[in-house]
Amino acid sequence: MATDYDTPRKTDDDLNEDSIEELKSRRNDKSASAVDVDEFEQAEGLELPGADLSNEELAVRVLPKQQDEFTCMNCFLVHHRSQLAAEDKNGQPICRDCAA
Repeated sequence: MATDYDTPRKTDDDLNEDSIEELKSRRNDKSASAVDVDEFEQAEGLELPGADLSNEELAVRVLPKQQDEFTCMNCFLVHHRSQLAAEDKNGQPICRDCAA
């Protein structure tokens, strides 16, 4: 059976129902045109390195290293004992990420 590729593929019923892809693209187009952000206003909230933070207080509670944790001597991060890969030649603990 021969196929005529010039005929429309959608019927009248199909024209009333949009595909999910078409609806998503319309939603993205509408949201992209609705928001107009000024780059200068957006950059005002950024802190530059070296900013004066002398009047700021630490709002995070810091816990001491627990019995089941170690400090990696390569990256100096505190890890759980399950992340211990090995010890270097000086006997210092190394985490799995640094050993890889």
